[in-house]
Amino acid sequence: MTREEIFEKITEIFREEFDDDTLVIVDETYSEDIEDWDSLAHVELVMTMEKAFNMKFNIKEVGQLKNVGEMVDLIMSKL
Repeated sequence: MTREEIFEKITEIFREEFDDDTLVIVDETYSEDIEDWDSLAHVELVMTMEKAFNMKFNIKEVGQLKNVGEMVDLIMSKL
């Protein structure tokens, strides 16, 4: 799976989670950029990504992420 394919899948997850088909996600996107991205939404995003990519993240990994690009990189490293 390429980085672009991962990014497309993550974009779909974000659009579904935040119920916004026009949502644009870039590497630098982080929680402050999306109004409804609170701690509960964050947990739901992580759980949905675990299911979508068939992998598990540990708390330390998730806690160190600063933006969407770092999440993409983490997923790539686990594939």
